[in-house]
Amino acid sequence: MLTDAGAGVATSSNAYRGSTVKLLLLAAAMFMVGTNASVIAGLLPRIAHGLGTTQGTVSYSITVYSVTVAVVAPLASIVLARVPRAVIMACGAAFFSIGTIVASESVNVGGFFGGRAIAALGGAALVPTASAVATDLVPPERRGRALALVAAGFTLASAFGTPLGTALGSAATWRLPMEALAAIGVLVGVGIAFGFRSMPRPVVVPLRHRLAPLADRRVLATVSTTLFMVVAGNVVFIFSATLTAPATGGSGTRLAVLLMVYGCAGLIGNQFAGRLTDRFGSRHIAITAICAVAALLVTLPFAVESYALCLTVFAAWGLVASGTSVPIQHRLVAIDPEVAPVTMSWNSTAMYVGIALAPPVGNLAISLGGSRFTPIPAALCVVLALVAFLVGLRPLRAAASATQAAGMGDAETGVPGA
Repeated sequence: MLTDAGAGVATSSNAYRGSTVKLLLLAAAMFMVGTNASVIAGLLPRIAHGLGTTQGTVSYSITVYSVTVAVVAPLASIVLARVPRAVIMACGAAFFSIGTIVASESVNVGGFFGGRAIAALGGAALVPTASAVATDLVPPERRGRALALVAAGFTLASAFGTPLGTALGSAATWRLPMEALAAIGVLVGVGIAFGFRSMPRPVVVPLRHRLAPLADRRVLATVSTTLFMVVAGNVVFIFSATLTAPATGGSGTRLAVLLMVYGCAGLIGNQFAGRLTDRFGSRHIAITAICAVAALLVTLPFAVESYALCLTVFAAWGLVASGTSVPIQHRLVAIDPEVAPVTMSWNSTAMYVGIALAPPVGNLAISLGGSRFTPIPAALCVVLALVAFLVGLRPLRAAASATQAAGMGDAETGVPGA
């Protein structure tokens, strides 16, 4: 016969049963969304040729995609607050597949941009909802690992999705990888529709409460960290084909290998980041990873003449760059776990605003100093990300005053402060 304590353990265990399978399904959703966004980097020259336009023009389809997600994601969290999360994510997968097919079958830039915008509506529904759901599937002490597992979908997109898409596009046509992604979207949508039927509906949060986290300096600064890190990474990644051309010789296969090395290293770094964050907290892991990314980006312009050096720098960059997202998200959840779905939706918005800003920043850098100059503004963005994260770590004045008062009270009673 179970005691009360034993019954509590059993109830808790039942509440989280099957979480691994569900997390893997969410990771698959992240994989297809991440691949859809990043595969453009490897296929940029071929898409431009196929649509009869320039690479710079095609790069702005990433901006269209990202601006759509950035605007729609917070609006969807408000308008669809009473809709079951399984329905939101399943419909998101459907929009993703429809838009990707439209883009893949387009014969001009307008149709391609329109398809990307439709797919973006799916991303807006999937990404923030999946991140928030992930933290509900596991006990609090395993949130870091849950976020890492779901975020691994994005890392796998870099490790395998983008390189395989680049290789397929080089061997056949740039349309084939996009058609494959649309098919994955159908499978993921069906899996979510059946696998998450029992998920409880989220608590409806009034509009003023959804906006309230942005009034918290800690949240705003941490979200800004995400924005600057995403700008930095994508400025280099989107234009990696042009940047690394001296090392790859313009070979799509060599570029695919380079991107795969980056992604595989990121997969390793992502998993270590989750465990290290659970053990040591988000502060030290995030700061260390951000500083390492800045140093590597500064060295990248000097490595593009050698394929071996490029492989080395891309591997190290992937290892530490993927280690920044988990502690940043963990920090957001820790600030106020009760409003984690809201803060995660703003973090998703910041991520896509960062992706949207990357093409104009990259094109500006290329116009000023050529493709080899792109890592420099990227490194400056990483420095801004570090400053933002440090600002977000400072306690609020009210909390600091309360802590100080508690310490003085303890001193008066002879009890050491916490």
